[in-house]
Amino acid sequence: MRENRPYTATRNACKMCTPLGAALAFHGIEGTIPLLHGSQGCSTYMRRYLISHFKEPVDIASSNFSEETAIFGGGANLKTAIQNIARQYNPEMIGIATTCLSETIGDDVDMIIESMGDIMKETALVHVSTPSYSGTHVDGFHHAVRAVVDQYNPSGVKNRKNSRARKKINLFPGMLSNEDLRHLKAIFKDINTELALLPDYSERLEGPSWMEYQSIQHGGTPIKEIQKMHRATGSIEFGTILAASVERGNGSAGSLLESRFNIPLASMGIPIGVKATDRFFSLLEKMTLKMIPKKYKEQRGRLIDAYVDGNKYVSKKRAIVYGEEDFVAAMAGFLAEIGIIPVLCASGGKSGLFIESLRSILPENIFKQVSIHQGMDFTDMEEHARTLMPDLAIGNSKGYTMTRHLDIPLVRVGFPIHDRVGGFRTLHIGYKGAQQLFDTIVNTLLQKRQDASEVGYSYM
Repeated sequence: MRENRPYTATRNACKMCTPLGAALAFHGIEGTIPLLHGSQGCSTYMRRYLISHFKEPVDIASSNFSEETAIFGGGANLKTAIQNIARQYNPEMIGIATTCLSETIGDDVDMIIESMGDIMKETALVHVSTPSYSGTHVDGFHHAVRAVVDQYNPSGVKNRKNSRARKKINLFPGMLSNEDLRHLKAIFKDINTELALLPDYSERLEGPSWMEYQSIQHGGTPIKEIQKMHRATGSIEFGTILAASVERGNGSAGSLLESRFNIPLASMGIPIGVKATDRFFSLLEKMTLKMIPKKYKEQRGRLIDAYVDGNKYVSKKRAIVYGEEDFVAAMAGFLAEIGIIPVLCASGGKSGLFIESLRSILPENIFKQVSIHQGMDFTDMEEHARTLMPDLAIGNSKGYTMTRHLDIPLVRVGFPIHDRVGGFRTLHIGYKGAQQLFDTIVNTLLQKRQDASEVGYSYM
């Protein structure tokens, strides 16, 4: 008798499509319109996700595949889409990201782009391969950033070492919030050091109300600054997973500049918490030969004092942490620092580097207590979490249903945050970001206790 085995599939993914990350990265470049080479539904889905999180208009063009296009190829559609965008938006750049469908049928996008010589005289065309069956939205984000740096810093360009631009530092922060990006720019301004931040969507996806319609929102990293990245003093990239991936031979924007122009690259985890932020400021002092301003030392002192004040409320609490691998790793390090055990660290990513990244960040006694899962969906996460008796969960809005079933509070961080306003204004990094996260976590735990009490209480 034939045995019927249960079918195993992803039921509620803990990740998003690869081209979504590419589209977000392109929105962080001045005068750029993202174009997805694929079906209309892909761009609609991604616009919905970005608009819901940022609460801003987000344009993502589509080459609009049909049944006929899927059979005979989408070259004609892509050319028409590029022509329409160039005519209607007059962008400086069109960022072209492929979808599952165009990748599967094998469209030669680079060849199609080369045939658009008349358009390329006025508008740059940058292509990045982003099939969703090969990676996550964060992978698409990093691939897009690398593709842009590659195009605007070709091998043959001259490296003018004595130029003023040589004093700049390139910073590739990854997928952080608008407030994180603004905080990074403020830090570099305070140490009087020029910064080339790529991408920077902090203005474009959080601008003031318009008096008149804007076809492309103001803001983003200027292309002229990207063109000078090969003349910088050095580059910084955030992400332990990203750094380990580079060591395995997978290129990043910073590693490309290092190999092509000998621009020194420093990689580190996302600076969340005291220890990680200490490493970031120590790196800046080494690269710039400038002292960190007193105000940041004062922020550090206040943060450590807050840790002492709130320790009894967080000590030995148990948390689920989920989301992008690098973000989870950084957040887990912060939780261990304040005394919370991240009993479950889960991600939809499948880099193969997640466990080692956490091992390098967490103290050994904490690491032994952590259940680590990559390629996980929320259904499996919920089933596994029931055995761990967590006190709270930390991650994006997609985990809300899980936390409701588990009857634990959710601290919303990262991307996407769809069921609250201001998620894009959440500050995660630096001493100031750690202070806000610590206060939020402590108050969330206090509210849970207070709401669960029969009589409640008015004093802590």
